[in-house]
Amino acid sequence: MTQLTLPGFDVPPPVPEHRFFFAAMPDPATAENIVWMTERLQSRKPGKDRVLHTARLHVTLHALGDFAYVPYATIARACAAADRIDVPSFGVTFDRLLSFNGRPGHQPLVLTGSAGLDILIDFQQQLRDALRKAGLRVSGARFTPHVTLLYGERRPEQYRIDPITWTVREFVLIHSWLGRTHYDVIGRWPLTIGSTSV
Repeated sequence: MTQLTLPGFDVPPPVPEHRFFFAAMPDPATAENIVWMTERLQSRKPGKDRVLHTARLHVTLHALGDFAYVPYATIARACAAADRIDVPSFGVTFDRLLSFNGRPGHQPLVLTGSAGLDILIDFQQQLRDALRKAGLRVSGARFTPHVTLLYGERRPEQYRIDPITWTVREFVLIHSWLGRTHYDVIGRWPLTIGSTSV
């Protein structure tokens, strides 16, 4: 017997609450320097835009997606793919600030670079290839390395800044609780020692 659906009683799809992504994070001293630099720039343009906390600064390497429930099988496959990454640690250099597109009043101000990010781009490609081989869906979008600093009004100018450098010695898997501005690092993969630093 076919069950009828009464108007007004349709069950809405579950709302995503969980986001998972791989990231590279600056070391604590560099994160403090990034926040200090951003707050100094903010002092020239008073407003309500708040700089992200040091513990939330990161470069997204690859997003696994947004989910209503924790996708344990997907996470297990992603972690197995990450286990196969074997590269030396490497240096990165960021030297520009610019605004990305976003909804009005919520455009991200990001830290990016004009050079000094080639090895990071190559590393992201290796991670993406490993995830694809593990049977996970990967995006073909161009990877633009950046660190989001805050969300607010769009800034029309592009800032050149003194270069900010750090050595990427690990990458992590982050569980972001959507709508709660809270991150949990649920996996860490150190890169090999004896590598090129900045």
